[in-house]
Amino acid sequence: MDNILKFFENDRYAAHTGIEVVEISSGRAKTRMKVENKHLNGIGTVHGGALFTLADFTFALAANSYGRVTVAINANISYLKAVKAGTLIAEAQELSKSNRISNYTVKINEEGGELIAIFQGMAYRKKEKLKDVDVS
Repeated sequence: MDNILKFFENDRYAAHTGIEVVEISSGRAKTRMKVENKHLNGIGTVHGGALFTLADFTFALAANSYGRVTVAINANISYLKAVKAGTLIAEAQELSKSNRISNYTVKINEEGGELIAIFQGMAYRKKEKLKDVDVS
């Protein structure tokens, strides 16, 4: 899984948002993001885009965990609770995987365990391997 982590070190947007990878295994991933002022919207809660980014990045880790380039073809999110502070934990779990299509659910929780958002993602599995992608 070290090669997957190395590949995703090049995700400059995830790094900018402060997302940290906690763990990754085949078809699964866990990340966290400490809520900072830059994540807040005009009413002082975490912006939906920040939550989507956290979920989407976690989804990408899980979907690419087999070392094969996998890209999102559909994604949606349901926001269940507003958050103003703390650390958010996102966990992706693979629901199904075929040769070309895979499906994932990502749950975002507060550190205390309360569910904040649920993300569903469908991915297309390309033939090329992550190691063959030029990220320069």
